[in-house]
Amino acid sequence: MVHSQLSICTIFLIGVVLEVSALEKYTAAVYEHAVILTGETPKLVTREEAVQQMNKNLDVLEEVTKTAAALGSHIIVLPEDGIYGWVFERKTLYPYLEDIPDPQENWIPCTDPQRFGSTEVQERLSCMARNYSIYVVANMGDKKSCNSTDPKCPKDGHYQYNTDVVYDPKGKFLARYHKYNLFETEMPYFDFAKEPQFVNFNTSFGRFGIITCADILNFREPAVSLVEVFKVDTILFPTAWTNDLPLLSAIQFHSAWAMGMRVNLLSANIHKPSLDLTGSGIFTPNGAQTYYFDMKTQEGRLLIAEVDARPRQSPTYPPPVNWSLYASDPKHFFPQADVFTGTIYFDNFTFTELSQEAGNHTVCQKGLCCHLSYKMAEKCNNEVYAFGAFDGLHVVEGEYYLQVCALVKCSTMDLKSCGQEVATARTKFDYFSLSGTFNTSYVFPEVLMTGTQLAPGEFKVLTDGRLISSHGLSKPVLSVALFGRWFEKDSPHPQSASP
Repeated sequence: MVHSQLSICTIFLIGVVLEVSALEKYTAAVYEHAVILTGETPKLVTREEAVQQMNKNLDVLEEVTKTAAALGSHIIVLPEDGIYGWVFERKTLYPYLEDIPDPQENWIPCTDPQRFGSTEVQERLSCMARNYSIYVVANMGDKKSCNSTDPKCPKDGHYQYNTDVVYDPKGKFLARYHKYNLFETEMPYFDFAKEPQFVNFNTSFGRFGIITCADILNFREPAVSLVEVFKVDTILFPTAWTNDLPLLSAIQFHSAWAMGMRVNLLSANIHKPSLDLTGSGIFTPNGAQTYYFDMKTQEGRLLIAEVDARPRQSPTYPPPVNWSLYASDPKHFFPQADVFTGTIYFDNFTFTELSQEAGNHTVCQKGLCCHLSYKMAEKCNNEVYAFGAFDGLHVVEGEYYLQVCALVKCSTMDLKSCGQEVATARTKFDYFSLSGTFNTSYVFPEVLMTGTQLAPGEFKVLTDGRLISSHGLSKPVLSVALFGRWFEKDSPHPQSASP
């Protein structure tokens, strides 16, 4: 089991304090990159061929970084897999990897490129940061040799890590993070980090922490401790996130996570609509500052926005929420109507149909009871909505325990379709109030409108745990949810379970 509190001696911490005046706000940039892939099938290439391929993407990423800096950005986040893609077997990935040293080495790759061998990618990233005077956050591959003295050493004699790197505006190598929570599809060619790394660093515009993709969902560490123990102001988040409606599209969950954790999140995704890869944004404790979701175009997109450097010190910082306070009061329970089972992302929800234009419902599953009060602007005769609860262990493409209350649009008039993916709707809601008897304090409020669009400023979370919109949403609703993670009931992490 992953423990919520780790000994301070196990923590990998980078702290760099810059001798400049503190800024109250800063300008952030994220880039959703239409990555140039290595091909449709894995192919073994030479190191020279790998560098040539990676430079195709780096050329694009450098131009975008130059633009972001010219527009006043202090930092840019580039996506996971953005330099070489994901079409690999373990041996075909190896030529794309570099030996990334410990950041304590005090190294500027741009001015000293030969110090650690073949480091062409690190040199380019360092020079991008140095030439345009901007913090650069990128994702690449690290290799580390090992031998039989290490019982976990892979058979090919080296570890391969999915790695985030950070360079400061002088090109200095500042931080390195090995991804701890691998997604199922990358396990054949990447190795788990041996333990969670709590990589964070100081700047004149706040403290930053780094996580990658599945780190935000699959396990507690390192994401939660970066926020709660190390008190980072902003999470840097390279990702290659496949959208899974109705509850796990990229912008939907990442915006909700920033609100639930009350922290800034700079999320840079891959742009590959044919694989449902799109959705990036600059998210804050109060919602999305800017975001991008586009399933039609093939080009990348640069997003830039100003955010609070230290949101906890802002007068608009949201107060803590007791997620079960309102819902646990017996007087807020409504008589339970007829229920049926529907599936969302392989999880069996207990649903009830919203058959009227307005109503009050309570739906329970195991220890979770979800309450909904709502009023539709007008009920469309050819659309069906359902309200449901799930309290259980998710076991497909990762194992993690969920408690979820969700209002969803069904994909057809058949109740069996409730929970299936649907991207458009015509029914608007004048009012909703959603709450649940959660056993966890990690609850993420989601509101998603037709066309997979967010609703910043159109809803709010009350301190008693209610997610409400009292003035109506501007567009029809796809889903409204309180998405809870009960970390104490997770399965053991694959790394802790291995011999």
